Amino acid sequence: MSFLEIILIAVSLAMDSFAISITAGLILKEFSPKHFIRIAFYMGLFQALMPIVGWMIGVSFKHYIVSFDHWIAFLLLLGLGGKMIYDDLKCEDEHCCFDPQKRLVVMGLALATSIDALVVGVNFAFLNMSITLPIYTIGIVSFVLSLIGVFIGCHLGTKVKMKFTLIGGVILIGLGVNILNEHLSQAS
Repeated sequence: MSFLEIILIAVSLAMDSFAISITAGLILKEFSPKHFIRIAFYMGLFQALMPIVGWMIGVSFKHYIVSFDHWIAFLLLLGLGGKMIYDDLKCEDEHCCFDPQKRLVVMGLALATSIDALVVGVNFAFLNMSITLPIYTIGIVSFVLSLIGVFIGCHLGTKVKMKFTLIGGVILIGLGVNILNEHLSQAS
């Protein structure tokens, strides 16, 4: 596998993280390097770790993972998005709603967006290739794109006055439905 192919895989895996990072930035609204780096770090870390897990699971379990990975991603994104919408509708005070500054929230989002990377790791095992370069590449690309996403979202959030928690919840659910739809349509 060429380095260009690895970069293209890394970028495609990072797209969900990028979208989630924009949403998190919209909710944050204020520039805080600590929060920017935390969100990007977890997105990059989970995107890099999941291919390792997939590699370790190996060839014999691929058909089991492929049969339900999209359901896991869908349910995680549905749950997180539903909670964001519920919190937004329940709370008058913006501070009590969904908070992308919380470590567990960011880790949940990172896990949900990195499920596909697990299957990519299994595919790397099928190709009998070293996964060292792909792991570092996937992690770095996801980190950089997530950092850019939070920055974009944060700057948009300060210019537009809207309830981004509600919009973010809808986006997360939409991403989950999209992942589920792509996998189910490929199966038929």
